[in-house]
Amino acid sequence: QVQLAESGGGLVQAGGSLRLSCAASGRTSSIGDMNWYRQAPENQRELVARISSGGSTNYADSVKGRFTIFRDNAKKIVYLQMNSLKAEDTAVYYCNVDAFYSSVWKNYWGRGTQVTVSS
Repeated sequence: QVQLAESGGGLVQAGGSLRLSCAASGRTSSIGDMNWYRQAPENQRELVARISSGGSTNYADSVKGRFTIFRDNAKKIVYLQMNSLKAEDTAVYYCNVDAFYSSVWKNYWGRGTQVTVSS
């Protein structure tokens, strides 16, 4: 199996910054897309940012210019640098990864880390 461990969440004032990390561990020979999703209370889970194994990135319109996703392939870690945080960024942030395990590609989720932005 592949496990994902997120860290870096917390409480920050509006305008501040946080960096989330997600480390993948387990017997996987290859990591594909690495993604960050978020879910606010009473909202659906939404894709925040995606980075491919080659480094191509995509962002939700609401975070473009403020968030940056990047990865360390050797360490199997994906980061989300969040700047100029707003109250509406408050949510549980989930790491999501495609990994090659047991001869197939599978999709894995982390348990989530809470980000709270006070206005």
